[in-house]
Order: sequence, then structure tokens, then C-alpha cells
Amino acid sequence: MSVTLSTNYKEIFAAETVSKIDEFLDDNYCLDDMLEFIDANSEEDFVSFYEEYVSQGENIGYDVVDAFVGYHGLSCVEYAGDAYRGVYDSEAEFAEEYTTDVYGDVPGFVVVDWQATWDQNLRYDFDFIDGFVFNSNF
Repeated sequence: MSVTLSTNYKEIFAAETVSKIDEFLDDNYCLDDMLEFIDANSEEDFVSFYEEYVSQGENIGYDVVDAFVGYHGLSCVEYAGDAYRGVYDSEAEFAEEYTTDVYGDVPGFVVVDWQATWDQNLRYDFDFIDGFVFNSNF
């Protein structure tokens, strides 16, 4: 059920949800953002995960957290910051940067297929989601 009037949330939601909303309002959280989160998820998810969702979103960006949660689920939101490795235009771009960071520069005369490196090796340890890369071993 969509809540459009922020003044009537106390009449619509369960007591535990209302208590959490009031607690977060005291800490200067935005009511509209909370209601939007509940609308997109559930009251149970709000009570269980909203505080961590906001914390992660403020640290690494809500678009990053939303991509992570969309792939791994809201119950894993606490791992988003630790798993996040950056934003890349392609899997191949990540494979090149990761490989050179870990193993050093590849000599210029060596031809490397970075997409194949991703496909054959790195895709098992990392998730590429909408340009964001996350370590899948969190």
C-alpha cells in the first residue's frame, strides 16, 4: 500500500514500524525517504535494514547500494561497502585494472584479452552490476 500523506503513517503501519519511524525522525532522517523505502520493500525490511541501508548509502552512494541490494538482497546490505570495488565501463576495464594493481604492469608487447580474463577467472570472485563491481566473497 502506498503512503502518500506523511501525516497518516501512524494510522497505517504497525506499532513497531511507527516506533522506528519516530526514532529516526528524532535523528533527523527524512520521512519521505522512509516512506518510499517502506513502499518499495516492506515494513519488516524497514525495521530490520533501513538504518544500515542509509549508513551504506551515505558512505558509498545510494545508487551503488541499490545495485548491490538488487543483486544480493536487502539482508546483505551491511556488506555493500566492504564488497564495493568501484565503477567501470566494462568487465574488461575492471579486469585490466585489477590485474595490473595486483600483479604489476603487463609488458607493452604482450597482448591481453581482458574480457577473456574476466570471463575465465575474475567473474567467479566479483559481480559486475550496472557498471559497479563488488567482491562476491563477502
